[in-house]
This record gives sequence, structure tokens and C-alpha cells, in this order.
Amino acid sequence: MENELTCNQVIALLSFYEEDKLNTRLKEYVDEHLSKCKKCREIYMKSAKIAKQIINLNNEAEKTYMTKQYDDFRHKLSSYIDNELDEHESIRIKKIAISNPLARKDLEEMYTFKKLLHNSFEKTRSECKNDFSKAIINKLEKNYIQSDNNSILKIIYAFTTIISIIVVGMIATLYF
Repeated sequence: MENELTCNQVIALLSFYEEDKLNTRLKEYVDEHLSKCKKCREIYMKSAKIAKQIINLNNEAEKTYMTKQYDDFRHKLSSYIDNELDEHESIRIKKIAISNPLARKDLEEMYTFKKLLHNSFEKTRSECKNDFSKAIINKLEKNYIQSDNNSILKIIYAFTTIISIIVVGMIATLYF
């Protein structure tokens, strides 16, 4: 290959190489350098071993928090977020979230997701030129007011008719 990497360049790229985040050409350059340079290959092997140990430690740590209590927390998390639990259960869920890092992480992710959904809804609602729910409610209110006005007019008409009949009846009785 025409472009050879220096040891410093390869060492700087090792974490990206390990995570397979290099483009194909750069990965080939690192591969070639590692095949030729014993010092960089040893550094790569040591860093890969350390990375695997850290991943194993994280997995082991997570396993210690995967308890029946945590399973119960996960089953009730949605109800807790929506305020559907009684006070006693809500307090129990809060205690689990405080004492269990996995539960706390799940709770934070749910609140973040809920906030994201809310913001997305608000943005969409504000961008929508026609708010169909408002239009329907306004139409229903107009129909209700119109029917109320019709009812009032009918009552006034009936009252006027009754008064007119009574007056005509009184006049007829007086003159006949």
C-alpha cells in the first residue's frame, strides 16, 4: 500500500478499529500496520483484552441488579409513568429506582421518551393548520347554541300564542 500509517496514527485509531468504525480503506491500512508492527499489535491485543474485561464486568454488574424486584419494577414502570399506581406502589417503585441503577436508567429513559413524544406532538399540533378537534368542538357548540336559541324561540312563540288565545278568549267573553 502506498500510504503507510505511523505508530501514533494507528494507536489513535485503535478504538475505532476495535469498534469497526473505520472505512474499508483505513481499516486495511491499520490491518497492514498491525501485521508488520509487533509493538502496535501488542498494544492492540492488550487494549482489546481490557475492553473485553470491562464489558464482562459491566455484564456481571448488571446481573447483580437483575432481580425479581427489578422484574416487578419493569412490569409496573408504564403504570408508574402514567400515574396509575396507588400511593403505596408508587413509593415502592421510587425506592427500587433509587436503589437499583438499572431501574433508574430505565426510568430516566422512559421520562426522556415521554418528553420526546410530548414535544413531537406539540410540534406537530402547532404545525397543523387545521385543528380538526377544535373545528368539531366549535361546530358542536354552534349546533348546541343554535338548538338552545330554537328552544327559546319555541317557548316564546308558545307563550305568546297562549297569551293571545287567553286575551282573545277574554275579549270574546266580554263582548258576546
